[in-house]
Amino acid sequence: MQNIDVIPFSTTLHVRDTCLCLCVQRGARALARRFDKAMKPIGLTNGQFSLMMALNRPQPAPMGSVAKLLAMDRTTLTAALKVLERRGLVETTVDPKDRRGRLLRLTNDGTTMLSAALPIWTRVHAEIDAELGEGESDRLRATLNSIR
Repeated sequence: MQNIDVIPFSTTLHVRDTCLCLCVQRGARALARRFDKAMKPIGLTNGQFSLMMALNRPQPAPMGSVAKLLAMDRTTLTAALKVLERRGLVETTVDPKDRRGRLLRLTNDGTTMLSAALPIWTRVHAEIDAELGEGESDRLRATLNSIR
């Protein structure tokens, strides 16, 4: 029989109440659910909105720069893109400068969808800003960006 160290329940409570990672994950999930619910009527998730907004550029975007911007690995990005491609919202093409690379762009339908989603994002974001209070969103954003 092994002698297993038992972690006291008080330690579990301490981690629950002080863990920055858990706190950020819980907050991120709550925000994601809120934006998902708001965008559901037009058929987008918050992640799809963020990805499509990252592609809203004058020129097609290289996959690497989009993955970096969204803090995603390429495999996760590829899976997310496939859903949007099947819906005709995003197009992936071979990079003519480097045949191994892929360029990403919104289709006309993608731009139309993003235009419909933007007022929803703006409204929900304003609600959250108001709930947090003056300057708190900027402070939170700065803190989270400093961790990156």
